[in-house]
Amino acid sequence: MRFLVLTACVAVLSAACRVEAPERSQAEERAQSTGYRGILLADANARPDFVLTDMNGEAFDFRAETEGKLALLFFGYTYCPDVCPVHMASIAAVKRDLSVDEQRRMRVVFVTADPRRDTPERLIAWLGNFDPDFVGLRGTEAEVDSIMLGLALPAAIRDTASGPDYAVGHASQVIAFPPGDGFRVIYPFGTRQADWKHDLARLLNP
Repeated sequence: MRFLVLTACVAVLSAACRVEAPERSQAEERAQSTGYRGILLADANARPDFVLTDMNGEAFDFRAETEGKLALLFFGYTYCPDVCPVHMASIAAVKRDLSVDEQRRMRVVFVTADPRRDTPERLIAWLGNFDPDFVGLRGTEAEVDSIMLGLALPAAIRDTASGPDYAVGHASQVIAFPPGDGFRVIYPFGTRQADWKHDLARLLNP
């Protein structure tokens, strides 16, 4: 019952774990109208300006570190049963098919919404299962929630009262910031590898 309530709360803006995948036709219709299979947000503000700590204990300035690159930003947690590993696996699989130059011009940044359990060591191991170049960031719960709210995402809901295996309700979309900024593209849970392949090529080579 507690998990059902948790999921319902987060679903108001964007689903937590165990969300339904978008219809395939919706992505194809978007591509016909905007050129992207993700959800295009035109005239968006510049990429966010925040500093968190990376897996090596170093300060990571998101705007400075991703300036001039395609940045894929996602908020999740390593104990997530489905949304987080599916997103990371899909992006990693498509990234491997890109040219070396294209791979160098993109950064995948995973911000944990569960810093209590997601230690630097766990982030290194978990992200390394997908791609060793993926960046994992940590901050306080308040810091991470503030960044999410600034991006019009709901703050995380951490059900810590249920014990050590608690669930975390979090936004389920990846946000893509193209090299030149000016717009964003949102990728909900259920985005297929074919959709990523279509859009990454366009985002990296406008």
